[in-house]
Amino acid sequence: MQSSDALAALLVVSPAATWIAEFTGVGARPGLTICGMSVPAPLRLRPLEIGDVLDETFRLYRRNFLLIAGVSVAFAIPFAALAGFSFGALFGDLLNQAASGNPADFSQMSNGIVGLLLGYLVNLALQPLQVGAITFAVCESALGRPVTLRGMLLGAMRRYLHVLGFLLLLLLMGLLFCLFPLWIWILVNWIAVLPAIFIENLGLGAAMSRSWALVRGMWWRTFLILLLVGILYYVVTLALGAFFYAGQGLLSIVVSQYIAISIYEGAVVLVQGLTVPILLIAIVLLYFDLRVRKEGIDLFQLASHLAT
Repeated sequence: MQSSDALAALLVVSPAATWIAEFTGVGARPGLTICGMSVPAPLRLRPLEIGDVLDETFRLYRRNFLLIAGVSVAFAIPFAALAGFSFGALFGDLLNQAASGNPADFSQMSNGIVGLLLGYLVNLALQPLQVGAITFAVCESALGRPVTLRGMLLGAMRRYLHVLGFLLLLLLMGLLFCLFPLWIWILVNWIAVLPAIFIENLGLGAAMSRSWALVRGMWWRTFLILLLVGILYYVVTLALGAFFYAGQGLLSIVVSQYIAISIYEGAVVLVQGLTVPILLIAIVLLYFDLRVRKEGIDLFQLASHLAT
């Protein structure tokens, strides 16, 4: 045991050293540090079945739950506040107009409408940071590197424009494509874009081509896994949302209905901030799974590539 700890203390903190420590069993024990830094156990490179993807998703989330969930929720707070205010104002205006017997006058709902539009603009500006920070953290954790708040923010800012461009492209696809099956087909082919941007340091165009090549020949399997993960994400979000909906009913007894609705709408946005990492972690795992199946990469190949 002493010789094993001595060997771990001599290892240099690098991607290759981290992978070798995991492979040899040195440095993989909880609480062991290398050169004074805590090194998490990296993802085991192997073909992942559907159950493995779900297990690894929650394992990676639990490993850095406070950091990942905290950052995700923090970026969702501005939109949650604006959404709560806007929905509360709109609901109040509609009720007042209905009580007066006058037809709906949207000019009197300007505060709620402006707040809602401003919220969506703020969300559009912050979402690349949210998605980028989470994806960066998951990639680093999967590679066995320490994850820090500073590293997450810097990683997200460095790739901000790439992530923003990808999210805008998905938004435009959803608005312009009338054929939903075509949108789904393209979306599945682009599922590895975000991990490729952060792990392989590719630009948006190169990452899209890279993802398309990885998914080729495995579209249906990738689609099935994404469908199951999406159902799981929806169920978890719905369950948490139902909890807050029940809380809204109790809260409306104490405060006005407008305030209760505002709090509920803001809470729903924060719940989505908690559940979004589930999707992003599963996407990173699918990226590694596709590389193992398509390229046959093993531990030392990836470690050597990352060390250069």
